[in-house]
Amino acid sequence: MAVSPSSSAQQARQVLADRLADLCRDAGLTGREIAERCGWHPSKSSRIMNGRTPPSADDIQAWCRACGAENQMADLIASLRTAEGMWIGWRRMERTGLKQAQEARSPLFERTHRFRSYSSWLVPGLIQTYGYTEAVLRAVQRRRVEVDDVGEAVTARMERQRVLYEGGRQFAFLIEESVLRNGLCGADALIGQLGHLLTVGSLPNVSLGVVPMRPDRSRMPVEGFWIFDAEQVNVELVSGYLTITQPSEVGAYADTFAELAELAVYGASARALITGAMDSLG
Repeated sequence: MAVSPSSSAQQARQVLADRLADLCRDAGLTGREIAERCGWHPSKSSRIMNGRTPPSADDIQAWCRACGAENQMADLIASLRTAEGMWIGWRRMERTGLKQAQEARSPLFERTHRFRSYSSWLVPGLIQTYGYTEAVLRAVQRRRVEVDDVGEAVTARMERQRVLYEGGRQFAFLIEESVLRNGLCGADALIGQLGHLLTVGSLPNVSLGVVPMRPDRSRMPVEGFWIFDAEQVNVELVSGYLTITQPSEVGAYADTFAELAELAVYGASARALITGAMDSLG
């Protein structure tokens, strides 16, 4: 399990480590004795109990057998999987292709009622056109994914967009002005994407803000992120996909969203920036 920059993931790892240490104490064993029973170097059990080295599923099974706590195996391995899921490298997440990675997010979108999305790089996926999405996912596939299922992945993302129109959900999108002028899809497709932003921005359940480019900002751009209700944040980083559930961290992203929202323009002013970008493209 990769070490995550999120304290949510670190806390989950420490909780698991503490549970394993408790099993050891309850069995009347020392870390050295656990290592001997498992056939490990003594330092390994110490690193696991202190949360410095995450255990594997095999390690947990061996630990439980050594402590006579086989009935705890399934629950502890489930905790391991939860901690691992908070930080997923792109290679692991996309090893079977992009379609599955898209479909895996659908349940979260289905159960969320309030969405907040900030993007400093690209138009958010939920309001992308087919052509824009195809260009973005094709670039991802060429860079890091061996399986070519881009067509199916685009279809999966388009299907997910139905949440915009059902279930009484609320959406707040913030994008940097630079997003309106940069793209991977070429001028014609980008013009179509900008026209789609005008359409989506007119929906009664959608707030669309554009943060103008200016030399005297009070808050610089940050990495793109999504806030789902007030329960979870997802961040796409260069190295992987981060899930945050720690309330204090979710709150920090909510505060950041609010600060960036104060810098944005809306309504006619946002439409003027969008149409200006369209005009500059031809």
